[in-house]
Amino acid sequence: MTMAVTPRNRAKAERTDAILIAAAALFGARGYSSVSLEDIGAAVGVSGPAVYRHFAGKQALLGALLIGVSEDLVTGGTAVVRGASDDRTRMAMLVDFHVDFALRNADVIRVQDRDLSHLTEDSRSDVRRLQRTYIGLWIDALGALVSAERDELRLRVQACFGLLNSTPHSTSAALRTRTDTARLLAEMAMAALTASDD
Repeated sequence: MTMAVTPRNRAKAERTDAILIAAAALFGARGYSSVSLEDIGAAVGVSGPAVYRHFAGKQALLGALLIGVSEDLVTGGTAVVRGASDDRTRMAMLVDFHVDFALRNADVIRVQDRDLSHLTEDSRSDVRRLQRTYIGLWIDALGALVSAERDELRLRVQACFGLLNSTPHSTSAALRTRTDTARLLAEMAMAALTASDD
């Protein structure tokens, strides 16, 4: 039986999402250790203790943020793979999907790069497991285009992620429109992924 969505439940879910967005922005700008629950609560118009109605603490909030994003990548990447009509389209769609993610989630990428060590062991394990699943989607897609051992395919994919995920740290992206930036990144990513080793 499906539970009815009440206005109260909807409001709580919206507040939870707002807290996650604020935490990503603050952690991204200042680092996990320099942000308090009071800072995060103030950013969404509630007291620090009120944040505990949504998360057990700051570490749990960080875990929810990074696990949630990793789950979104796996879900979205899986949908892309299933919806592609041919091998090259599948790879190009995965690239476009990740480019869009990187351009929309600069704060989360910064947090992932810098603050993963602050997660609990269980949460860090969950993030790593989801990352492996997402990388596996890419390796399988690339393997249909490039004749190489799986280790080389993994290297190509991880190098591509390095390119795309460095975008939030690059000031050059601000010199172009978002559409131009996305197109350039996608072209560079596809070239890197499928580069000949001759």
